[in-house]
Amino acid sequence: MNLDIDRYLRHFTRYLKELGVSGIYAEMLSVFLNGFIFLVLLAILDRLLKRIIIEAFKIFSNKTKTSFDDFLVLTNFPRYIAHIIPLVLFNWFFTQLLDDYETTLYWLNKLLKIYVILLVVKIIRSILRTTRDYFQTKEQYHDKPLQSYLQVTMLFLWALGIFFFILELFDQKADDFIVQLGAASAIILLIFKDTILGFVASIQVSINDIVRIGDWITFSKYGADGNVTEINLATVKVQNWDNTYTTIPTYSLISDSFQNWRGMQESDGRRIKRAVYIKQNTVRFLTDDDLKRLKRIQLVAPYIDHMQKEVLRTNRKLEVDDSLPINGLNQTNLGVFRKYIDAYLYENPAINKDLFLMVRHLPPTAQGIPLEIFCFSKDKRWEHYEHIQADIFDHVIAAVSYFDLEIFEEPSSKDITNFLTQRQIKND
Repeated sequence: MNLDIDRYLRHFTRYLKELGVSGIYAEMLSVFLNGFIFLVLLAILDRLLKRIIIEAFKIFSNKTKTSFDDFLVLTNFPRYIAHIIPLVLFNWFFTQLLDDYETTLYWLNKLLKIYVILLVVKIIRSILRTTRDYFQTKEQYHDKPLQSYLQVTMLFLWALGIFFFILELFDQKADDFIVQLGAASAIILLIFKDTILGFVASIQVSINDIVRIGDWITFSKYGADGNVTEINLATVKVQNWDNTYTTIPTYSLISDSFQNWRGMQESDGRRIKRAVYIKQNTVRFLTDDDLKRLKRIQLVAPYIDHMQKEVLRTNRKLEVDDSLPINGLNQTNLGVFRKYIDAYLYENPAINKDLFLMVRHLPPTAQGIPLEIFCFSKDKRWEHYEHIQADIFDHVIAAVSYFDLEIFEEPSSKDITNFLTQRQIKND
C-alpha cells in the first residue's frame, strides 16, 4: 500500500479506536468511510469533467468548419470521454485502499474491467453514430443504407464486447470459450436465425444495390407501395402513398420478388401502356366519301393521300374488280384511326419521341379488339404522368366516333331496361 495512504489510514483507524471502536471494526470502517468519501469526490469530479469537456467540445466545434465534431457532441462522445480520468483515479485509489482485502479487490477489479468494456463499446458506438450522421449530410450518401451499415458494425462490436465480458466474468481463456461456443453454435443459429438472415440480406442488399433509401418500391405481399425511408438490419421501412408505413423483413428483399421503380425514375421517360376496346362489328372498309370526309382531319390527311395512291396503284396492277371493297387493297376505318393516334402521339409535346412509341392491335377478345398505346411520357412525376395519360385517352375516346367506330362497354341496368321497354312497345 502506498506509504502516504497507509499513514493516513493508520491515523484514521487510531482515531476510530479512540472513539471506542474495536480494532478490526475500526479498520473496516476506516476503509469503508474513506472509500465512500472518495466515491463522492470522484462523482463530483466526474460531473465537473463532463461539463468542462462538453463545453470545450462545443467551443471547439463552433470554431471549426466541419460538422463532424458537432455530431460528436450530439452522440454524447464528450460525456463518455469524461469518464476516463475518474476511472483511472478509481483504479489507483482502490487498488491501494483494498490492498489487504484481496477478495474484495479481486471482484472490484473484475467489475471495473467489465465497466471499461462497456465504456469502450459506447465510445466506439458514439463515433460510429457520428460518422453515420455526418455522411447523411452529404448528397452522395443520401440513398445509401447507412443505418444498416451501422447496425451490422454494432452487431460485431456488441458480440466482441460480450465475448470479452464473458471471458472476464468467468475467468475463461479465449480458446476454451471459442471451443464451447462452437459446440453451442446450432442452438445459437436457431435462436438468432432472423438476425442472421437479416444480417446476410442487409449485406447483399448493400453490395448488389438492390434497394436504396428514396427508391419507390411495390411489394404486394406486404402491401407496400411507396418510398423507402429507412433500411435497417432487420427491416426496411416504406412510406406508402397514403402516408401509412409498412415494415418489410430485410431478407424478404432477397427471397421474394418485388418491383423497384428506380429504373423508371432514372430513365428518360415513364411508360404509358393502356388499351381501348373497339367493337368488332364497327370495323369496315372506307368508301370514297368516307376518305374525303376523313381528309379533313389534318393529322391523318397525309397518310390517307399516300395510302390511297398505293391502293390505286396496287389494284390497277392486279386488275382488281373494285365493285366490291373486299377485292384487292382498301383502307379501313380502324387502320386509319390507328394511324391517327400514332400521328397524334408524335405531335404531343408531353411524349418522349426518342423512346419506343407504338400503337398496336392485340388479339381480339370477347370485349372487342384491344387497340393499345405504348409510349413514354417525358414527365415522370406521378401526378403529371397521370394527367398526361388521362389527356391522351380523353382525346382518343372522343375521337373514336369520327371514324365510325365504337368502344365496347358492358351494358348497364339502364341499357337493359331501355331494351326491354322498347321490345315491349314493339310487341304491343
